[in-house]
Amino acid sequence: MNNNLSWADYLVIICYFIGVSSYGYWIYQRKRKLTADTKDFFLAEGSLTWWAIGASLIASNISAEQFIGMSGEGFFVGIAVSAYEWIAALALIIIAVFFMPVYLKNKIYTMPQFLKTRYNETVALIMAVFWLFLYVFVNLTSILYLGAVAINGLVGGEMLHPLMIGLAVFALFITLGGMKVIGYTDVIQVAVLIIGGLATTYLALTMVSESFGLGKDALAGFNMLMKDAPEHFKLIIPKPTAESSNLDIQKYVVLPGIMMYFAGQWIVNLNYWGCNQYITQRALGADLQTARNGILFAGFLKLMMPVIV
Repeated sequence: MNNNLSWADYLVIICYFIGVSSYGYWIYQRKRKLTADTKDFFLAEGSLTWWAIGASLIASNISAEQFIGMSGEGFFVGIAVSAYEWIAALALIIIAVFFMPVYLKNKIYTMPQFLKTRYNETVALIMAVFWLFLYVFVNLTSILYLGAVAINGLVGGEMLHPLMIGLAVFALFITLGGMKVIGYTDVIQVAVLIIGGLATTYLALTMVSESFGLGKDALAGFNMLMKDAPEHFKLIIPKPTAESSNLDIQKYVVLPGIMMYFAGQWIVNLNYWGCNQYITQRALGADLQTARNGILFAGFLKLMMPVIV
């Protein structure tokens, strides 16, 4: 199989990058000529629609780390890894119903501001510094690196550092326009993500079908997977016994059975979706109904992630 990109692939990628970057730069130049305060910049002037908020939440969440890491985890433990996504969908409902009214009623625009109001400036400062270092040295670097690794594998394996620089510049252009640009460009990102993810799933199942001599039939490929690897279609990893293999024990350590659905995952998801600045920021500039609809739309999209990613 030829893994190299064709000239048409390069053309599509270049046009996509130029188009989205140009849009971000246009909004940036436009805002320089208008009076805009920090609230306008960070909260999109309250102009994001519910579908833009929902799409932006998903685009902020799903990136190269999911496409590489979650796919690898799914290959290792199976469909049980979907617990991350499906519990997140339930957590988003809780956040839409209970968290957002508190934030919007008290005009909370940042999580440190919330902690300052609830506790004191020291707690707010600690969280601000902690999350700043986490974003810069963990989130952003891992996303840029893994994205560059994925693209680098497609273009021959010798462009890692230029790709990281290019992705960083691309992100900078989008960010210059503020949350409005980020929100509406995220709609494009999510559309590409969904279409590309579904296409990849279809092609992968078709390849499985062909490898077993069943022709180009994605459904037949899926049935073959269920027949040959039934252990990968268990939503709950069974607790190991004394006779269990080391592989089964490792799977249980990663996803500890039914406790995944009732214990730690709730803490992680409520913190990530409800107290994470670059996530909640998408909805804080809207009215309550729009914010709730956007978050619920994001929850609906999360249900699709195991198929897309």
